[in-house]
Amino acid sequence: MSQVFKALSDPTRRRVLQLLRKGPMSAGELSNQFDVSKPTMSAHFAVLKEADLVHAEKAGKSVLYHLRLSVLEEALLGFVDSFGLGAEAPEPKRETAR
Repeated sequence: MSQVFKALSDPTRRRVLQLLRKGPMSAGELSNQFDVSKPTMSAHFAVLKEADLVHAEKAGKSVLYHLRLSVLEEALLGFVDSFGLGAEAPEPKRETAR
């Protein structure tokens, strides 16, 4: 889970994930959305792959990135559950007026 949150800690990587919600995109298409160098984007892609938030697929000379939303959902649910805020958490006791 810590790799997921490390990946999410950077605004560029969060924006990449937002772009991928619309569907798979090539590394070039994604890189064109940012004012950073190709090696910097490559490093961002590596962090996202390491966290398993994206899947890279070779398509000819391009690399297509796909969002793995289930991994993100699982990490966020695990985070919420760690605070006892999940769906199975008991409701807080309410004081009744006497």
